[in-house]
Amino acid sequence: MQSFIDITKRLLPDFLQVLQKRYSILRYIGFMQPVGRRSLAVSLGFTERILRSEVDFLKDQNLIYINNVGMSLTDEGKNLLEDLEGLMRELKGMDVMELELKHRLGIRKVIIVPGDSDESSMVKGELGKACAACMKKLLEGKNIIAVTGGSTMAAVAERLSPEFLNKELLFVPARGGVGEDVHNQANTISSIMSQNTQSKHRVFYVPDQVSMEIYESLIKEPDIHEVLSLIRSASMVLHGIGDAITMAKRRKSSPAILKKLEQEKAASEAFGYYFNEEGEIVHKVLTIGLQLEDLANIPNVIAVAGGASKAKAIKAYMKQAPASTILITDEGVATRLLKG
Repeated sequence: MQSFIDITKRLLPDFLQVLQKRYSILRYIGFMQPVGRRSLAVSLGFTERILRSEVDFLKDQNLIYINNVGMSLTDEGKNLLEDLEGLMRELKGMDVMELELKHRLGIRKVIIVPGDSDESSMVKGELGKACAACMKKLLEGKNIIAVTGGSTMAAVAERLSPEFLNKELLFVPARGGVGEDVHNQANTISSIMSQNTQSKHRVFYVPDQVSMEIYESLIKEPDIHEVLSLIRSASMVLHGIGDAITMAKRRKSSPAILKKLEQEKAASEAFGYYFNEEGEIVHKVLTIGLQLEDLANIPNVIAVAGGASKAKAIKAYMKQAPASTILITDEGVATRLLKG
């Protein structure tokens, strides 16, 4: 017997197109609320005329309400959006994509969110939401959570909430600063995570990369040694995956190192290691904090990265990632990786 979806596709060929459009509108309103019609039209790439008729329909269905500040979802709209998320995943075959990608990459699990982070900032928020949900399922009792920096990790921090109250959590930076915007440094992000979950955190004020002489001196400091011990005894690691050249420039690497990375065809960076497309380590900066080999002893390793432009970087790193890794990514990356 044909499924309801298959029958609907034949009898109402424009049904899925309309459903996708209205689902997108509800998603964006939920993410941006309260939001004005003009801002929403720009974000969705719709004309205001087309959007107006759709908004009027959703309002008549009591799914959104409009006031002088903008549009927001009603409780009924929020509930419907949650129900639609499961349906849209089924229609796009995301469960199948997750399983196929998991086997191709040889890791524990893959979680895919709709959309492409390169095209919409909302998708990065969805990555954060998916990571928060994944963490809730994995955390039990006492937990030390090591966190790297970056804008994606900042999005995860925004999605954490006091719902984690029944768990004893300690957030620690996985490494020192990386010379970037302080808001995206591991210290700041672990602090925000602890605030949002009403838990504890430790600071780790050391440079991201140092000379061997400074490294050997710093790790003897009692406070630094203590935090390093906490990092290595973490039960969970949350980390991003970066494009090699982008990360090297962010670290203010020398022209010689940049040239080396280009010659070696470096594609990916994580934990201070640079990998080529075959997953081979082509460069390593001396960092104080979590090392690649430490991951083998950590039960839950969650990598969060999205945007089709990062597909090559993600694929390269996954050749070195421990088998315990859970990858949380978006549709843009998944589609590109599955196409080979």
